[in-house]
Amino acid sequence: MTVSTQVPYLLRAARGEALDRPPVWMMRQAGRYMKSYRDLRDKYPSFRQRSEQVDIALEISLQPWHAFKPDGVILFSDILTPLPGIGIPFDIIESRGPVIDTPLRTQDQVDLLHSLDPEADLSFVGEILKTLRHEVGNEATVLGFVGAPWTLAAYAIEGKSSKDYTVIKGMAFSNPTLLHQILGKLADAIATYVCYQIEAGAQVVQMFDSWAGHLSPQDYDTFALPYQQRVVQQVKAIHPDTPMILYINGSAGLLERMALSGVDIVSVDWTVDMAEARRRLGPEIGVQGNIDPCVLFGPKSLIRDRILETIRKAGNQGHILNLGHGILPGTPEDNAAFFFETAKQADQLLAIA
Repeated sequence: MTVSTQVPYLLRAARGEALDRPPVWMMRQAGRYMKSYRDLRDKYPSFRQRSEQVDIALEISLQPWHAFKPDGVILFSDILTPLPGIGIPFDIIESRGPVIDTPLRTQDQVDLLHSLDPEADLSFVGEILKTLRHEVGNEATVLGFVGAPWTLAAYAIEGKSSKDYTVIKGMAFSNPTLLHQILGKLADAIATYVCYQIEAGAQVVQMFDSWAGHLSPQDYDTFALPYQQRVVQQVKAIHPDTPMILYINGSAGLLERMALSGVDIVSVDWTVDMAEARRRLGPEIGVQGNIDPCVLFGPKSLIRDRILETIRKAGNQGHILNLGHGILPGTPEDNAAFFFETAKQADQLLAIA
């Protein structure tokens, strides 16, 4: 069967097509390791301005596209972006991260939460995605992204980033009824937001449940998985052909459970061998990853070897090459460029090796 060249390369992999090389992009590829981003950050110090003002967010989203031509171009945004639209205001402070001044901890607060209206509350996201699709055409796949219910709840309930998540876990064990209400409201809002991103131009959407790796397996099955499934089921009912990716930080012990979420692709971090991940997930689930971001601080020979080893282990079907987490500040831009160049030549390099 002849496959249309009009289908972007990453989208072909996300749909399970066998390819000569895996498509490649990087989580946080628009960010602090790039001088062009740091210059814009100095000019516009507010993260929310950078991510919510259309022209600035567009410029940042396209910086790695202009520099490296990755196979995926991802919306520059934040997983907390939809929260004000349901009644949870937040700010992002450069040195501290997300801050929610009035954490969500009581029934009265939960009762005040309302449904999300993306066109009214998040129209800037729609504009950014529409323009990205126009800018990259079929040369790259436009990716949207959202936070998963457990992770958004963790921020909303803790009020900030946390090392041990004692507040939300305390609620899980002492007042699970309230937490389930919060998770359900968030899941419905996230599903609405994913559909909005798809309708605005996102061709693949990644859901970050970054902090679900802090849950025990039984608590994951209670507080994370059902709400991931709730999001995916609602999205797939409307957009069954749009691939979805699930990422969890520190997920080696959860891979099989992640596959139960209903997503098409599981993003694997570097704490599990890629060949083992493929065996555990089975042939029906695609994989993304899983280079340790710190490898990009090493010599080019190491970067090349790790890329080729990962590609060999992942196979030529249903694999998107990526880091196992976001690219780190201070990463040499030259090494990032080499990462993309090597990935795009992987079929030739593997033939020589």
